[in-house]
Amino acid sequence: MLKKLLTLTAVFALTAFAASGKYADISHDELKAAIATGKITIVDVNGSASYASGHIPGAMDYAVVKDSLAAKLPAEKSALVVAYCGGPQCSAYRVAYDAAVALGYTRVKHYSGGISGWAGKNEKMEKN
Repeated sequence: MLKKLLTLTAVFALTAFAASGKYADISHDELKAAIATGKITIVDVNGSASYASGHIPGAMDYAVVKDSLAAKLPAEKSALVVAYCGGPQCSAYRVAYDAAVALGYTRVKHYSGGISGWAGKNEKMEKN
């Protein structure tokens, strides 16, 4: 019973944090460094057509995995999860960010540069 109460309290607190509009950001350089270590899960929220035409290497297509997101994310709840969408003015990333937080992930970040920022810095893109 206590474990359920603590879990519920943690989820509520994390959801309230995300709902407050305070989404933690990750810089371009931090994102590149995390990708280089391989210790990151990246979620692209631009839609499947955009994903197919080019996405950050290693990113998963949220439109495809949203119903099985819990199974696609790492078992370790402190793992780094980064969500992104089109660019600085896009807020679509919030759906994946909020979903990860609701699943109990504690290191969820937003790459505000989005795919336009990544491409604008001439970074490598993957295509499907």
